[in-house]
Amino acid sequence: MSRHYSLLLALCAASVGVLLIFSFSFTALLAATLGFLAGYFLLKVRHVNQVGMSSLPPQNVPGSSDSRSTEIFALGKLFEATLDEMREGLLVVDNNLRVVASNPAAHRLFNLVTGRLESQRLTEITRNPAIYSAFHDALKGNERSGVEIETHDPSRRVFDLRVVPLGSSDGTTTAGAIGVFFDITQLEKLERVRQEFLSNVSHELRTPLTAILAFVETLEAGALDDRENSERFLAIIRKNAARMQNLIDDILELSAIEAGNVGVKAEEIELRPLINDVIMSLTAKASSRGITLLNDVSPDTIVFVDPRRLEQMLNNLVDNAIKFNRDGGMVTIGCEAGTRTRILVRDTGEGIPAQHLERLFERFYRVDRARSRDMGGTGLGLAIVKHLARAHGGEVRVSSELGQGSTFEIDLPQANGISAAPEAAIKRETIATPGY
Repeated sequence: MSRHYSLLLALCAASVGVLLIFSFSFTALLAATLGFLAGYFLLKVRHVNQVGMSSLPPQNVPGSSDSRSTEIFALGKLFEATLDEMREGLLVVDNNLRVVASNPAAHRLFNLVTGRLESQRLTEITRNPAIYSAFHDALKGNERSGVEIETHDPSRRVFDLRVVPLGSSDGTTTAGAIGVFFDITQLEKLERVRQEFLSNVSHELRTPLTAILAFVETLEAGALDDRENSERFLAIIRKNAARMQNLIDDILELSAIEAGNVGVKAEEIELRPLINDVIMSLTAKASSRGITLLNDVSPDTIVFVDPRRLEQMLNNLVDNAIKFNRDGGMVTIGCEAGTRTRILVRDTGEGIPAQHLERLFERFYRVDRARSRDMGGTGLGLAIVKHLARAHGGEVRVSSELGQGSTFEIDLPQANGISAAPEAAIKRETIATPGY
């Protein structure tokens, strides 16, 4: 068998193997390219004997002429350059489990700041038994996929390892193995967020639904004839049904914002009249507890915002300030103008313990769960505020002192600093953090 024919068989065999690895999410073109790269490395497994050697000079590449050798060498260098830009870590070992090729992503995976992985045995660069076992099985001709690898560094990353054997040109023996480390850390994080979200939603819906069913059964059992109690039961049913409706509305609203389906149409508006509208809508709730709502914004204050979305944010913040205030307390809405616009909502409540401030804007996070539910909160209001503030290119913050009250600050850019693509900003934020 000629050397050219052996080379062709090696490249084709490696291409098929790597195609099986990448077919679940990558295009066949990328898979074939990486397959040829694997074939190139297979030749290195067969021919590299010098310790620490990282490239194959033209005169050592199998071929019948210097021209052919140079072409193969150039192709190999091109593939290696492609490999250097891959986010996935890649290791190629020979049949002695000695590394003959790797890429920078693999170096980062094994915390190798300087030096190279080449010429080292697999046991010298990692003590992880799952990695060793996967490569060892591949050398026996058994493909391994779905091997979960977890690092124990402070960043804690999770990888999905897939290893395939690299056969020799005659197809009867295994010359080495190629392993690809897919970073699934973000996917794992998002899966935990999804599970937590579903668990919270189920819990939030179960409580009012249980109350509704219980009182319906009571009415069906004969309480309808008791007018006084039946009216009380119906009021409770209505209250819990409204709570479920509010929760569903907030979930749909938050989902639309996080999906980038909610745009921000910013314009210059007078802030004081908008705050008066917010105060007017919440006056009855505040008066029932003797709480004073104060608009402390000067009449000439102009802000560059989406008025409907700002009103939504302020409604949430002022409503919370009323719920968690002392009877006879005060809620003040102010504004500080400068290079950025800061809208402040201050209350005179009991304050929020410091350990809760960092997580206050997470979905369904509550300082006092029982009290929040009794007051009809869905646990999503502050999340909506956070996302809408970021859609404006701004941020929302909170500061609090026990016994003195809390201050929520909506920090927004001026007209010349507004985000040009708020929907995109929402999408990026949704992958980086769990949200509230």
